[in-house]
Amino acid sequence: MPPSCFGCLSQYTHHHLVVFLLTFFSYVLLHASRKTFSNVKVSISAQWTPSAHNDSVPAFCPVETWEDNHLFADEKQATLFLGALDSIFLFSYAVGLYLSGIIGDRVNLRYVLCFGLCGSAIVEFLFGTLTEWLHVYNVYLYCSLWVLNGLLQSAVWPCVVAVMGNWFGKAGRGFVFGLWSACASVGNILGAFLASSVLKYGYEYAFLVTSVVQFAGGVVVFFGLLTSPKEVGLHLESETGLSPVETDTDSHRPLMSDEEEDNEQQVETYSQQCRTDQPPEEPEDEPPHAIGFFQAFCLPGVLLYSLAYACLKLVNYSFFFWLPFYLSNNYGWKEAEADRLSVWYDVGGIVGGTLQGLISDFMGKRAPVLVFSLVMAMGSLVGYSRSPNDKVINAVILAITGFFIGGPSNMISSAISADLGRQDILRGSQEALATVTGIVDGTGSIGAAVGQYLVSLIESKLGWMSVFYFFVVMTGGSVVFIVPLLVRELRDMWRERQALRHQL
Repeated sequence: MPPSCFGCLSQYTHHHLVVFLLTFFSYVLLHASRKTFSNVKVSISAQWTPSAHNDSVPAFCPVETWEDNHLFADEKQATLFLGALDSIFLFSYAVGLYLSGIIGDRVNLRYVLCFGLCGSAIVEFLFGTLTEWLHVYNVYLYCSLWVLNGLLQSAVWPCVVAVMGNWFGKAGRGFVFGLWSACASVGNILGAFLASSVLKYGYEYAFLVTSVVQFAGGVVVFFGLLTSPKEVGLHLESETGLSPVETDTDSHRPLMSDEEEDNEQQVETYSQQCRTDQPPEEPEDEPPHAIGFFQAFCLPGVLLYSLAYACLKLVNYSFFFWLPFYLSNNYGWKEAEADRLSVWYDVGGIVGGTLQGLISDFMGKRAPVLVFSLVMAMGSLVGYSRSPNDKVINAVILAITGFFIGGPSNMISSAISADLGRQDILRGSQEALATVTGIVDGTGSIGAAVGQYLVSLIESKLGWMSVFYFFVVMTGGSVVFIVPLLVRELRDMWRERQALRHQL
C-alpha cells in the first residue's frame, strides 16, 4: 500500500510552498496571456477589416486610418488568418518544447524559465500593443512574432514541471501535481478577467496588461525560485518524497571554532580507514549528466503516453479555442455569456485533475484512473453534444466533461511526466525531467495543432455533431495507447500481491 500523501505533505517545508506558488503562477500568467489572444479576436478582426462602426478609428482622420487598417477585405478572411495564427503558434510551440526540454536539462532551469516568461511578454507587447500604437499592420510581421512567441512560451512548461519534480517525490505527487496543474485553467480564467476589464479601451490594452504582469512575474521568479532542494540543504527521495533535512555543516558553522582541529583530525582518520577498507567512490557532488533526446524518447512509457496525450490534447485544446464560438454559434447566446459559461469546463478540469491525482496516489498506479476517466469522458462528450438550450444544464454537463477530459490531461502533462522523468532506470542519469516533459507536451501540441484545422474542416463540411463524434474517436485513441500501460501496471500489482502472500 502506498504511503499516505497527507503524511508526505506534513514533511514539506516553506521552501516547497514557495516553489509550488512561484511555478504555479508562472504558468498562470503565461496561460492568461495566451487566453487574452483568444478573447480579443473579435476586436482584432474588426480592427483589421473595413468597418464604419470601428470604435478604434480616430475621428479626426477616418479615411487614412481605414486605409492603413485594411489588412483584409472582410471579416471572414481576418478570422481565417487568426485561425492560421493559432496553428502557427501551436506548431512552433510543439517544436520549441522538444528543444527547450533538452536545454532545460543542461542549463539552469531558472534562467530558461525566466527567459521564456520575459521574452514572451516582450513579444506579446510588440504584437498586440506596439503595432497598434504605431499603426503598423503587416501579415508577415504578425506571423514572425507569433512563431517567436510559441518558441519562447515553450520554454516555460518543461522547466516548471522539472522544478516541481525536483522538489516533490513520487509519494503524494498525484495529488500535489493534480492541484498544481490547475494553473492552466486558473490562467484561462484570469486571462478572461483581465481582457474583459480593459477591452473597452482597446484590445491593445489587454495585451499591455497581461504582458506587463507576465514580465513582472518573470522577474520575481528569477530572484525567488529555488530549482532544487539541494540549494537549501534538503535531499529528495523519489519514493518517500522528502528525507530529513541534511544540513551542510560547512555552510552553517563559524569560520573559526575551538573544536575545528579535533573534528578535522577525526574526519581525516575516518577517511583513511575508508580508503583502506573500500574502493574509492565517485565524488557525491558530481552533477548527473543529461540523457539524449532519443534516449528519453525510448524510456518505458514515454512513447505511449506521448501519443495518448496527442489525442487528448487535441480534444482539450479544441474546447479551449472553440468552446465560446460553439456556444454562441450553436445556441445563439451572446459572446459575453458564452465566455462566462465556458469557464465551467476549466472548473471541471481543476477538480478532476486534483481528485484523480489523489486517487492515483492511494492506488499507487496512474493508468487505471486514466482509463476509467477517459471512458467516462467518451460518454460525457456524447451527452454534451445533445445538451438542450438551457444554460444551467449546459454548465453542469460541461463541468462533468471538463472533469473527465481536463483531469487526465492535467495528470499526463504534469504528474505522469514527472514520473517518467524520474524512473528507476535513470538512477545514474537524473537529468531527464525537462526532456521527457518536452517530449510528452510537444507531441501533444502537435496533435492539438493538427486538431484545430480538422475541427474547422469537419464543422464546415458536416456540422458540430460530427465534431463531437471526432472528439469521441480521439478520446478512444488515448485509451488505446494507455491500455498496454494499464496491463503492465495491473500485472505489477498482481506480482506484488503474490510476493506479499509468500512473505506471510
